Amino acid sequence: MSKGLITTLVIIGAFVLLVGGFFMWGAGTFDKAIAYQEEVNAQWADVQASYQRRMDLIPNLVSTVKGYADFEQETLTGVIEARAKATSVTIDPSNVTPDQFAQFQQAQDGLSSALSRLMVVVERYPDLKANQNFLDLQSQLEGTENRINVARQRYNESVRDYNTYVRGFFRRMALSIFGGGEDFSLRKGFEAQEGADTAPVVTF
Repeated sequence: MSKGLITTLVIIGAFVLLVGGFFMWGAGTFDKAIAYQEEVNAQWADVQASYQRRMDLIPNLVSTVKGYADFEQETLTGVIEARAKATSVTIDPSNVTPDQFAQFQQAQDGLSSALSRLMVVVERYPDLKANQNFLDLQSQLEGTENRINVARQRYNESVRDYNTYVRGFFRRMALSIFGGGEDFSLRKGFEAQEGADTAPVVTF
């Protein structure tokens, strides 16, 4: 075998290894990005479930409070309207603009604030505070607010990990080549309410 042929075979072999390695790296990058993306989606599902649990508790809470004829209707109406607004704003986090996400968060945070105001007003009604049904709902609501806070934190962590991964220059290049039309846009996370480090928690 001539020296020239050997050199040619070596070059071809090196090229094949290089191309093969590039495709393996690209495929691995794509698979990992998908895994990060799926984790974001899973954490978002937990956020939605926590918010839905709160939505489901509010009608019973309102019904219990309504039983006290002298209860401040303005505060109660505020909760009802905030719930209606929060229910009307739904998003798909995989396909949402920053403004749409901000609108969703604003609606949910508005409901949290309305509930907090309701609980402050309840302090003026000893009989209502002693009502067992109200006490049960109060406890469930407090637990739900805590779950919402945890779910939001975990969602933000998954968004941070995903965004950090897909933002890398070479990884973005690989995803543009091997992405197959998959959308690897950066995701939006929750921000703390103005003047707070965490999502609001109902206090009694």
